[in-house]
Amino acid sequence: MPRPKITTQAFLSSLPLFKELGPAELDRIAAGTTEMHVPRGEIVFNQGDPCVGFHLVVYGQVKLGFLSPQGGEKVVEIIAPGYSFGEALMFMGKPYIVMAQTLSDSLLLHVSQKVVFDEIERDPAFARKMLAGLSRRLHGLISDVESYSLQSGTERVIRYFLRQDEQQAQANDPYVLTLPTSKAIVASRLNVTPEHFSRILHELSEKGLINVEGREVRVLDVANLRSYHD
Repeated sequence: MPRPKITTQAFLSSLPLFKELGPAELDRIAAGTTEMHVPRGEIVFNQGDPCVGFHLVVYGQVKLGFLSPQGGEKVVEIIAPGYSFGEALMFMGKPYIVMAQTLSDSLLLHVSQKVVFDEIERDPAFARKMLAGLSRRLHGLISDVESYSLQSGTERVIRYFLRQDEQQAQANDPYVLTLPTSKAIVASRLNVTPEHFSRILHELSEKGLINVEGREVRVLDVANLRSYHD
């Protein structure tokens, strides 16, 4: 089924960063924005490439990560539709410190550094919005570092499951979630090995807390899952 057409201005206006901009402002941003249709598995940029703007995901998924000297991959973040990446390095004038690769066929928007800086000069409130977005990203990364340092692998997996549908989790109702990508990539995102991730899933299933079929995870007992410790 073909995806519905959407104008650049319409998508930009749906994002928190741009939703309060008027038509003229959106037109200016759109004039400095490039559509990128990127097939699954393609590299969007490599570590060390120059950063001359930031990206938005219209549909699809993008993983951010880097390769170790031994050739292993560490996934830092998985960017879902409606979210952006690359803003901080754009402001710093630094090359990318991670690589970006699509996990599915994706439509990305690349907003040029120049059009962002021009809009900041025109409207200081726009700068505050970008700072708010960067602050949210930093808060998320600090939370990740905290969990890597203080939580076991099992606790990180449980936290991840509970955060996928916070409304249902708070209601303590059973719910089903679908992993956004392969188990190996989710494992890397949670800083556990694929083998350890599989053992955790098996252990939680044996306890009757979840049921796993492929990428579908059925959370059966929210309250006990939340309080479970390995």
